[in-house]
Amino acid sequence: MTEPALFARLVAASDRDWRAYIRHPFVLLLASGELPEACFRRYLVQDYLFLIHFARAWGLAIYKSDALGEMRRAQRLVAATLDVEIGLHVDYCRRWGLSEAAMANEPEAVATIRIPALCSTVVLPGTASISKWRSHRASLAMP
Repeated sequence: MTEPALFARLVAASDRDWRAYIRHPFVLLLASGELPEACFRRYLVQDYLFLIHFARAWGLAIYKSDALGEMRRAQRLVAATLDVEIGLHVDYCRRWGLSEAAMANEPEAVATIRIPALCSTVVLPGTASISKWRSHRASLAMP
């Protein structure tokens, strides 16, 4: 299945949630250029904190993988997040006057840690390996 077909299927399957997502005030204000700068700066800080949790979730995937190939894939994603994505984010944030140290010291919003926590506890539970998740995903006809 091609990526556009998958995207269309996912949007169709979550129509109400998708519409709420793309019509969220944050998204609309950002798109119109009317988002207050303080809100954008808060988003940048929370995204930095999210990336750290995201890297940890991939690290947990290494631990919970059944096969060396799965471990290597997760390791590449940890490295890409830590060595590339966070670096790009920090560089961008510096242009907004946000230092990495200042961002690291900010409190995390609950929403910031929900997705990585979900990945750590549901997608990668101790009793279900990535292989089992892939099998489950395949049974749902998900690529």
